[in-house]
Amino acid sequence: MTCEAKGNPEPEFWWTKNGEEFDPYQDPRLIKEENSGTFVIPNTGNLTEYQGTYRCYASNKLGTAITEEIEFVVPHVPKFPKEKIDPIEVEEGQPVILECNPPKGIPPLQIYWMTIGLQHIEQDDRVSTGLNGNLFFSNALEKDSHRDYCCFAAFPKIHTIVQKNAMSVIVKSTNSIMERKPSLLMPSGVKSETQVVKGDELLLECIAEGFPTPIIEWLKIDHRLPDRVTIKNHGKLLSIDRVDEDNNGKYMCEAKNIHGMAVHYFDVSVEERPQFVFEPESQLSMIGSDVLIKCSATGTPQPTIQWMVNGKPIEGMFSVKEFDDTIVLHNAKSTDSAVYQCEASNRHGTLLANANIMIMKEGLEYSAVEGKVIVMHCKVFSSPPSAVTWNKEDSTASVDGPKFTVHQNGSLEIYNVEKEDMGQYTCYTKNTEGTSAITALLDVKGIQLNKRQHFFNTLLSCLAVYDNSFSGDFEIVWEKDDMEIALNHTENSGSPFGKGIGQIGDWSMCLTLSTEFIIEYEESQWEPGTWRELQRVPGNHGSAVLKLYGHVDYRFRVSGVNTVGRGRPSEPTERYKTPPAAPDKNPENIKIEGHLPHEMDINWEPLSPIEHNGPGLEYKVSYKRQHVEEDWQEHVVKRHSFVVKDTPTFVPYEIRIQARNHQGWGPEPKVVTGYSGEDFPSAAPDDVAVEVMNNSLVKVSWTRVHKDKLHGHLGGYRINWWRLRSLLDSKKTHGDKHTLTFPGDQNHAMVLGLTSFSEYSLIVMTFNRRGNGPGSHAVNFKTPEGVPEKNPVFRVTEVQKHTVTLTWAPPLEANGVLTGYLLEYQLINDTEEVGVLQTVDISNPDTTTWVLQNLEAISRYKFYLRSCTRVGCGPRVSKESTTTPEAHKGNWNISEAVNSSKTFHAIEVPEPGTVYTVCLMTNNWVANTSIFEYVIRTRAKGISTQGWFIGLMCVVALLTLMVLIACFVNRNKGGKYSVKEKEDLHPDLESQGIHDDTFCEYSDNDEKPLKGSQHSLSEQIKAEDSGDSLVDYGDEDTQFNEDGSFIGEYAGRKEKRVSMEVKGTTSQSTA
Repeated sequence: MTCEAKGNPEPEFWWTKNGEEFDPYQDPRLIKEENSGTFVIPNTGNLTEYQGTYRCYASNKLGTAITEEIEFVVPHVPKFPKEKIDPIEVEEGQPVILECNPPKGIPPLQIYWMTIGLQHIEQDDRVSTGLNGNLFFSNALEKDSHRDYCCFAAFPKIHTIVQKNAMSVIVKSTNSIMERKPSLLMPSGVKSETQVVKGDELLLECIAEGFPTPIIEWLKIDHRLPDRVTIKNHGKLLSIDRVDEDNNGKYMCEAKNIHGMAVHYFDVSVEERPQFVFEPESQLSMIGSDVLIKCSATGTPQPTIQWMVNGKPIEGMFSVKEFDDTIVLHNAKSTDSAVYQCEASNRHGTLLANANIMIMKEGLEYSAVEGKVIVMHCKVFSSPPSAVTWNKEDSTASVDGPKFTVHQNGSLEIYNVEKEDMGQYTCYTKNTEGTSAITALLDVKGIQLNKRQHFFNTLLSCLAVYDNSFSGDFEIVWEKDDMEIALNHTENSGSPFGKGIGQIGDWSMCLTLSTEFIIEYEESQWEPGTWRELQRVPGNHGSAVLKLYGHVDYRFRVSGVNTVGRGRPSEPTERYKTPPAAPDKNPENIKIEGHLPHEMDINWEPLSPIEHNGPGLEYKVSYKRQHVEEDWQEHVVKRHSFVVKDTPTFVPYEIRIQARNHQGWGPEPKVVTGYSGEDFPSAAPDDVAVEVMNNSLVKVSWTRVHKDKLHGHLGGYRINWWRLRSLLDSKKTHGDKHTLTFPGDQNHAMVLGLTSFSEYSLIVMTFNRRGNGPGSHAVNFKTPEGVPEKNPVFRVTEVQKHTVTLTWAPPLEANGVLTGYLLEYQLINDTEEVGVLQTVDISNPDTTTWVLQNLEAISRYKFYLRSCTRVGCGPRVSKESTTTPEAHKGNWNISEAVNSSKTFHAIEVPEPGTVYTVCLMTNNWVANTSIFEYVIRTRAKGISTQGWFIGLMCVVALLTLMVLIACFVNRNKGGKYSVKEKEDLHPDLESQGIHDDTFCEYSDNDEKPLKGSQHSLSEQIKAEDSGDSLVDYGDEDTQFNEDGSFIGEYAGRKEKRVSMEVKGTTSQSTA
């Protein structure tokens, strides 16, 4: 526990634990460091008794500094509770959630789902792990039945993995899985709010159930998704790394399948840890003065500021007054010298800053001229005699160097005084009885004469820079040949520039070739080396009065301009620093915005650094409600923004912003008008009506929302509409929502792109900068009939010499009552002329097959098909085909339904050596095109399938067998060999291994732990009862891969090995 501090006198250290005093020196087990507040807690097995919240204090007689709070946590080994988990039974197709409920531990936490045999549970669109660790099945299949689903929780920082008891899932098979639209398993409800800290990772999760398995899509309302968005976990997790304010807003996830959609809205707000805008500064002030200590911080939520003195709350101190972000020590006394703490905190963190405030006796003021000598006195009487030291400003070291001399009487002498020597000096005296101090303020003044400039021979200009305090004694003297001469005209002014211009002799004319002069300046603090134009002077002038900013170190140069161009500039003048002055302008471009209903954000363009005119620039923000008799509310801030809290919603305010610095206030500010924050509109448009213009266009009208109900600036109106059903279908469904936005103050709009012969519903709402208001009452309307869409399927299914069979599917959208089809065809042989277009009017709308007869043989035809309603016929689709020279078979055969989980299907064909066309269709094949279509030629019957060939091969095989038998008998007549004796003399080790009882024995020994685990954390893994920890991998090689797989060797169960040889060939294989 580290605590270091320095001070004069040396500080003493003490600690608190959980708000009560804690003395490390009273505990012999702790290791203390000399001259320091640091102590060490040795890990001797009793760390838990030291858990708590600590704070260190460093004190001397001038005050007490404190540290931020330190929380010391000793983590326990996490454990899953011992519990018996009942098997989960579910019908096939229904959702399943396996709860992990991991124990608490030191983050990060990593969750893995595996079997007892450490096989990962395969995850995909249907099966996935949520952020809470649960395993979600969107729909259970029969293959999901297992008795050993295990949740493993890994805590890398403490090198521990723990396992939950195995869970059993039993999926009951069913003849048909009931299909259904999606619903969300995570999160619950329709809307949720998410707060994320700036710089952290934003994680939004949507997990849905349904059958078929839903697909997740992500959107950001009114915006496109940020470029840094990453979609993880098979589309179910949206991630944005290092979020910032641009990621604020509303996000939406959509879970879709063919039966519908489920949505969830996330209202994301990016918050921020506290950050100091202005830290309190240490100060040295005089007794009787007013001391201002400022401390302000930003963050979301806005941090609260707590002031402390020497580590204790400031409440109850009569001499301290608190104003907004400033405390004031009025008529400060020496007893107010202390260390003041400012603590800014919100729910995301805490900042602490210390400021040393010293209140001393008022000292003397000294003035000196640059290059001269100054002596500052420090008279002291004491017994015993005192040692005298001089320090400058906040430095703890004594002044040193050849230009400083401290005399025996305590006086400080400074030689060759420079501007850098200006400041506050403190004389410290000390003896055995105590110390005392007095301050002295040194002001260094200067005078500077610029180089003499010649403007031909008639006008000599002398420009001098001097301190304002010398204005009463300042004069310019001209000499010629060391003799003072009288001037016809001398001009002195009280401006920072003293000007002296003299005309010599009787010459009264000034000759110049320049039409004007350009005066430029360069300052050394903000843009050193950059010259900027300051003023233009007519060519017959030899001097100018310049308007300058205060507290700026200038130098100047002049260049002439004539009809030819601009000449080279003069040599720059010596530097001149103007004295500080009050600001001469106020901020501009004031913007008043309201991002929240009861707040008003005021922003303005800050003064540029050169416009500050001196140190300590601040802004006074004044505001009051317009047309209301009330006092101005005033706040002084350093930043160029301010938030007014607790305002009424959307009311006009008058705002003034005035600049000030240590020298005083700027000019009287102008009053600007703005509105406080907007809220959502509270009323919906009335009298919503729909006028149907045609089968795809309607006119929507409404009554405008009254301005008192807008609660903000009117943005416009939005129309949301959705299709309820086709008028051919009695069942209503909520189709996809469509939105049109109409900016401005309108009371009607056109909605186009509707589907014919449908029933729709729509609502109208208004919106402002805050968002949408409530929707109006839904208005239902119906669109008239239209012509049908194209037929999705149109093909030639059988071709013969004089006939062609055509098959088609009805249009997906009939857009009315289907009355039939218009079939047309014509001859299109390879000639420029085409045949006459023949027409067949099919009046039965249920017809999907037609046979055209009396066609010419070996001729190419083009066929056209259009679907028709009572309004007319839709667009046509076409197909080409050529009749054959002779008739042949070509009827379509349809197989039984194929399970959608299969990837193959065997078809038995009656005729080898024949060309077949094979199509894979969905079950309602007439409503969709084929998934694929192939032409396949089956093998012809070969010689290997003929009967006589098979008989001949059998005879050859029988003769060969007889010859082999004869050879075997003849060989055995040669004598017998004692094979058994040889085997006994030279036993075959491999044979012994085969007959060994332990070979491939199935080991069900529950006492064997995983290799690499420690007995203190895990002794066994059982199917029915898990240990507290699976493996402690702190000192082993066992670890996790990025995908969660184990790296390392585990001593698992031995499995019996079975070897099987498969002879022959097969054309299909399954897994």
